[in-house]
Amino acid sequence: MSRSFDVVVIGAGPAGYIAAIRAAQHGLSVACIDEWKNHDGKNAFGGTCLNAGCIPSKVLLESSELFHRANHEFSKHGITANDISIDIAKMQKRKATIVRQLTGGVAGLLKAAKVEGLVGHGKLLAGRQVEFTPVEGEREVLDARFVVLATGSTPVELKIAPFDGDKIVDSWGALEFEEAPARLGVVGAGVIGLELGSVWSRLGSEVVILEAMDDFLFMADRDVGKEAQKQFKKQGLTVHLGASVTSAKVAGESVLVEYKDQSGDQQLEVDKLVVAVGRRPFTDGLLADDSGIDTDERGFVVVDDECRTGVKNVFAIGDCVRGPMLAHKGSEEGVLAADLIAGEVAELNYGVIPSVIYTAPEIAWVGKTEEEVKASGRAYKTGSFPFAASGRAKAMEQTDGMVKIISAEDDDEILGVHIVGPMAGELISEAVLAMEFQASTEDLQRTIHAHPSLTEAIHEASLAVDNKALNYPNR
Repeated sequence: MSRSFDVVVIGAGPAGYIAAIRAAQHGLSVACIDEWKNHDGKNAFGGTCLNAGCIPSKVLLESSELFHRANHEFSKHGITANDISIDIAKMQKRKATIVRQLTGGVAGLLKAAKVEGLVGHGKLLAGRQVEFTPVEGEREVLDARFVVLATGSTPVELKIAPFDGDKIVDSWGALEFEEAPARLGVVGAGVIGLELGSVWSRLGSEVVILEAMDDFLFMADRDVGKEAQKQFKKQGLTVHLGASVTSAKVAGESVLVEYKDQSGDQQLEVDKLVVAVGRRPFTDGLLADDSGIDTDERGFVVVDDECRTGVKNVFAIGDCVRGPMLAHKGSEEGVLAADLIAGEVAELNYGVIPSVIYTAPEIAWVGKTEEEVKASGRAYKTGSFPFAASGRAKAMEQTDGMVKIISAEDDDEILGVHIVGPMAGELISEAVLAMEFQASTEDLQRTIHAHPSLTEAIHEASLAVDNKALNYPNR
């Protein structure tokens, strides 16, 4: 006799485990299946984010930034620090400890919520049945009134540069280096490529990033992209735009990379190569032929605005569906799905999902870029404020970057906020909240911000939209 649950969630990453906990909060019986296995052979909840993405990368970014600041910035504060060194093994051990704590925390959260955590592979069958193949034990079929698919994504592998786990690696492999490669190549100047390139550049690697697009950070506002590119160049990161990789082969102790740019055929020799050209939905072995679930040409599970698939009572959320591949987007879709399953009214505003790149300076944005607003034909106005004019940023010795706000000319609605600078990932939340409540630029102008604080840059940028900046010359 098969076991029955109100909800079966396949995947225990930020989308899946949140959906499971929220459903349990509604008093539903829930099982959450996950088969993630780490390099040490141990299974763990938390998905890519906690095990091989968001969390470990931020740990290394923080450690490497502190090392960089100690070597290059402390002296400006009058702090003398001689013979600064980095113990990469210890840094990696700290990262692993934090990851274990957080993944163990997910298991604890599921248990506390009375969600049955199942370690193994989940496959959706017809009639909302889920085939569960445990890591240990016999296969069984679970009956579910509702199913939530939350299997996440996996790195895109290039046929011209296949991963070998040593010389040519994906983003997870780049988080596990035991020492800083003397020469590091990175294919892709997106979020992952820039973050990983920054980590190892700070730790001593000569980093060259090859980006196929002609614009730096093409998905960001142009002004922000140009400012960020300037800062990365100052830091020593070499970024080649319009560089299309044609092959990458291991040659002895090196990797020989061939690429084309506007000047023709080029070669690059590195010690390690990180391929970070994006991620694809991970749906391997997820759907039986008669499950009834549709996927699109890129492999994403097809859903509507409420994350419902074409099969009644089957939802799909997170990286395996359309939209930005962001942990917080997946988590909120998990809440949405669970609330709808429980019969509640729920919605998600996809127009105000923030994006953050955790480099130094950080880069964050929400809403539309100026290019997008211009293309829409809507009349708009903009204002910006540099952190160089911020007292708090000067005290922090982190004055690079700016805040830019785009607002509608007709009703003053805030259409987009773009930040490159210190703590941008934290500052962007004020903009997200303002836009969620459809605030006007004047609302931000009339909001009192603490002095001195980095948030004053948002205040001044909002004033600059109407040429009313108080601490920077209006232009």
